[in-house]
Amino acid sequence: MTAFDLGGPLPLGETVVLQASAGTGKTHAVATLAARAIAEGVVTLEQLMVITFSSASTRELRSRVRQRLAQLAEALDLAAIGPALEHDPI
Repeated sequence: MTAFDLGGPLPLGETVVLQASAGTGKTHAVATLAARAIAEGVVTLEQLMVITFSSASTRELRSRVRQRLAQLAEALDLAAIGPALEHDPI
C-alpha cells in the first residue's frame, strides 16, 4: 500500500478510499483534498461529492469541508493583497 501524501498529486480519474483507525486524520484529509480539487480547478463545487457512512460523520465532514473552503477563500483574498504571513502548503 502506498503512503498517502496530502501535498502529492491529486488522484485524477480514480476512486480513492481512505481507510484508517479513528483519530488518524481522515476527515482532515478529505476536507483538504476537496479544497485542493476545487482550488486547482479539477472540479467545481457542484461536481464535488464526498461520502461517509453515518449521520454524525456526515455532519462532521460537511462542516470540515466548509471550514477548509472558507480558509482557502480567506487565504486567496489575503494573497491578493500581499504575501502571506503564515505558510500553509496546501
